[in-house]
Amino acid sequence: MTRTQALDAFKADLAGIRFHDDANYLSARSKDYFWYSPILNDLLQDKLGELVVVPQSVEEVTAVAALIARYKLPLTLRGGGTGNYGQCVPLEGGVIMDLTRLDKVREIREGYVRVEAGARISRLDEAARETGQELLMYPSTRQMATIGGFIAGGSGGIGSLRHGMLRDPGNVSYIKVITVEENPQVIELRDDAIQKVQHAYGTNGIVVEVGLALTPATDWIHTAALFDGYDHALRFATSAQEGGMDCYLLTAVERRFAPYYTKFGDYFPADRDAIFAMVAPSELARFTAEAEARGGRVSFAMTKDEIRAAGLQPAYECGWNHTTLQALKADKGWTYLQVAYPRPFDPDLVMAQMARYGEELYWHHEMARMDGEIQIFALPLVRYRGKDETYRLIAELESLDGCTIFDPHVVTIEDGGMKQIDDSQIAFKKQADPYGLMNPGKTRGWSADMARKDETQGEVV
Repeated sequence: MTRTQALDAFKADLAGIRFHDDANYLSARSKDYFWYSPILNDLLQDKLGELVVVPQSVEEVTAVAALIARYKLPLTLRGGGTGNYGQCVPLEGGVIMDLTRLDKVREIREGYVRVEAGARISRLDEAARETGQELLMYPSTRQMATIGGFIAGGSGGIGSLRHGMLRDPGNVSYIKVITVEENPQVIELRDDAIQKVQHAYGTNGIVVEVGLALTPATDWIHTAALFDGYDHALRFATSAQEGGMDCYLLTAVERRFAPYYTKFGDYFPADRDAIFAMVAPSELARFTAEAEARGGRVSFAMTKDEIRAAGLQPAYECGWNHTTLQALKADKGWTYLQVAYPRPFDPDLVMAQMARYGEELYWHHEMARMDGEIQIFALPLVRYRGKDETYRLIAELESLDGCTIFDPHVVTIEDGGMKQIDDSQIAFKKQADPYGLMNPGKTRGWSADMARKDETQGEVV
């Protein structure tokens, strides 16, 4: 059976399940934010799916999974499409499954929410807040990102200062997976077993529900403190974190970013370095006093409603990869890296890096926790000088400075953040995606000879 014949048969068997094969729709649903990387843009810009299917329920997801297995079609999952590494780009065409209609909150109780994977994170957080609770963390793209996409492709973000990374124990405690085979199975993973699919890029099972921890809600104060010197800003942020100041976000952004933060004006002038933060109301006086003690000043402090009314961006859109997005809107010559600093963090290392690279790199740093310990990350803007120069820079940051680079210019799990093949994820893929149909090309741990042999159904060509 040819690919065209298989797709025609697949469509005929969908029996009322919504699908699209319009060229413009396919183009839009075959992309994410991979264009942050010129290297990925060259690799992925022409990759397209051949059909988008939009299930409205878990039952429809199960029916699609069975048909995918019957006709041996490549399957790529997507949510809001806000990832940066081509996680939802179909490298081998085939079917894209848009899961954004699976958006129901199934259960909220004290300290816990169970929700369908296609729910947008902003709406999920709003639902939690109606019960006096909030999410532990979310990406800066929370307005569009889905919770399933965050679990499958993310590692942390806003809130990781307070609650650690997604993989840290207790943050995600339940995942329901539909297998891709002729008679799909339901697999429920709990506690540490969820690592089999967390950050697996949707390569090993269709995630349809997740269970997450909640924490009591706080009406965070969105604020910025300004300093004359990036080292002063960094020392203030690290001191606040070490001192246990109750913050949901602490982001250090050097002054050269100010022209890209066009809405802030004098709140972030070009002659000062900034700390953008989300601070508990009870800590605002302490935040202000400690900033002033280090020669800084608070330029604004507002609730989220006040921020919106003032026409400003919330603090969570002033850090992490939203910083890259704001710069790229003005200057397409930038790309970025993801840097983890050695522990304990030394601000003098950052100042040496700033002196070494000058106008080639602009710096901002994120305060976070990993495995219960303070971990500082950076997502610097990098003036793109070609692939060879990018990898020379990566090697230099790792060898000279002892940093770890999570490469944002590759499509495979192992070459980006994981750094090695996760044998447990590959073992689970053999169970949940036995034909190797899910998001092909995104994990080096899978090879074609691992696929289940089906004597009654030949391969699609």
